[in-house]
Amino acid sequence: MADVRIQPWIEGDLDLLRQLNSPEVRRHTGGPETDEQVVSRNARYARPSGTGLGCMFTIALLDGTKVGSVGYWERAWRGEQVWELGWAVLPAHQGRGLATAAVLATLDAARAAGSRRWAHAYPSVENPASNAVCRKAGFTLLGETEFEYPPGHLIRSNDWRIDLTGKTEK
Repeated sequence: MADVRIQPWIEGDLDLLRQLNSPEVRRHTGGPETDEQVVSRNARYARPSGTGLGCMFTIALLDGTKVGSVGYWERAWRGEQVWELGWAVLPAHQGRGLATAAVLATLDAARAAGSRRWAHAYPSVENPASNAVCRKAGFTLLGETEFEYPPGHLIRSNDWRIDLTGKTEK
């Protein structure tokens, strides 16, 4: 597995978020946002993680170079509260297992929060790399679903789920 660290997002990570706002990185998530939207997203990401509502992290190489984002947050899904996971890696660092390693570390953080049994990820059915991350991280594919992201934009996604408690799937 790739050697990465996840670090809580801080206001100073705005430049990384701007780099992640490229057409190549955001092609499966509605395309690039305006700079105003990126600044607003950065402020949300940098909120203290002790709120119990989730946490955003930077993905950092062992030398400290920040190469992506990963996080988990609350979502109501099919009648229950779950964690949703999402991630992005800069193009120059893709294909090296960094996203999978970061997702595994984030799942550990979500487990430690202890407030949800299930974590889900909803990558586009047309995003083979993110679907592979789900598979490698141990998620179970529940099937395709229509998913709204960004708000007002429906995409065809896969619904991947993982049990954070270690119990057998029901």
